[in-house]
Amino acid sequence: MDRAERALAWIEENGGRLTELSDRIWEFAELGLHEHRSAGLLADALEAAGFRVERGVAGMPTAFVAIWGEGQPAIGFLGEYDALPGVSQKVSPVREELVPGGPGHGCGHNLLGVGALGAVIALKEEMQARGLCGTLRYFGCPAEENFSGKAFMAREGLFEGLDACLTWHPGTLNLVRTGSSLALNSMNVTFYGVASHASGAPHLGRSALDAVELMNVGVNYLREHIPEKARVHYVIRDGGLQPNVVPARASVWYYVRAPERHQVEEVYERVLKCAEGAALMTGTTYEVEFLDGIYNLLPNRALEKVLEEAMGVAGTPRFGEAELDFARRIAESFPPGQKESMIEELPLNEETKDLLRAQVLSDTIVTLREDLPPRGSTDVGDVSWCCPTAQFTTACAALGTPGHSWQFTAQAGMGIGHAGMLAAARVLAQAGLHLLLDQEALERAQAEFRKRTQGRPYRCPIPPEVQPAFHQLA
Repeated sequence: MDRAERALAWIEENGGRLTELSDRIWEFAELGLHEHRSAGLLADALEAAGFRVERGVAGMPTAFVAIWGEGQPAIGFLGEYDALPGVSQKVSPVREELVPGGPGHGCGHNLLGVGALGAVIALKEEMQARGLCGTLRYFGCPAEENFSGKAFMAREGLFEGLDACLTWHPGTLNLVRTGSSLALNSMNVTFYGVASHASGAPHLGRSALDAVELMNVGVNYLREHIPEKARVHYVIRDGGLQPNVVPARASVWYYVRAPERHQVEEVYERVLKCAEGAALMTGTTYEVEFLDGIYNLLPNRALEKVLEEAMGVAGTPRFGEAELDFARRIAESFPPGQKESMIEELPLNEETKDLLRAQVLSDTIVTLREDLPPRGSTDVGDVSWCCPTAQFTTACAALGTPGHSWQFTAQAGMGIGHAGMLAAARVLAQAGLHLLLDQEALERAQAEFRKRTQGRPYRCPIPPEVQPAFHQLA
């Protein structure tokens, strides 16, 4: 693999600038579809670097596409920058909220967006130095955590014409992600009843909250009769106002997940039947607001191999003693056995597991013995059905750190996360150069994509009339 000397040097020279961008987005901590300052910061930086930026794409003010170059091959890079509710945290190894009850980057998306940005600007520098043809596209993707911005972008055809697409995600290990993810439908179900005095005249009321609870009971019984790897979960968003008033309105937010798109649709219909039954039992009415739907991830072994080789060339995160000390102190906040259980769940050989047990921060490349089982969901899945797509993780947090936690937020805002982000930028730039130079590697990725999608073209599961849920903050 031809080393991307100029690109890697650019990342090294501009590490401080990239870190500053990441820290500003970490401070903004904006929720999905409302990442106005974060998206603006990234778009401005790309524009200043010579990229043509189209803002507000796919009906989302915080979505954008930045393009540099012309002709083929066209290589895409995905950036995210949304935060999570309730995980605000100072850069501290003990629980200290920065904003009480506020959002925080508990999934490290401040690192994700800037790491990909660093890669495309560095790769542009490499292409100019070598006189290479091709097109780089950076996709600013909002709301990965809750409302699947990439699915709306895919619905608008924004990923068409790409020869390949690369992305990464902050994690605790340096590895290329293999396997799939769970497809998903997300919806609100709102019940409408009749208010009445809960003690003086309960017989005159029709409780919308009863309907929500009965729906949830029905779904919990349904779990026994859905595919083994399917998942259904919910939160009650509105359960009434006070106990002495029969709730006239109540709502619940559901996720329905399964390994295949058609399985999601089948389980989803049965969940809706639970809503119908709950309404009949309580004498209420209900309405369903479909929020978004996404696909399972379509693996691409050929692109994964390119990422593996690129990680070997570009190297892993470079941690200093300050990062190691912070990680040790963070680990003290974990329940006993947490790190061990997370290591045991991974499909690794015993030698690798022993190595990880002895580490607090992973600075080695890990190879999985088999695919990771599909558990979570990601709108990267929709991109993977539009073009060949692959992703990897770098160590941005101490081993044993769970995602979506205050511990992850803390590490995403300091040297541990910074080191992982810069490593990811190097890997993306190195892999991008290889795809620009090696036509055969691209052809292998595209051939695999055609084989995997044969007879199953991408059809966005979000109906044309459904718009992003700007009204729902979390």
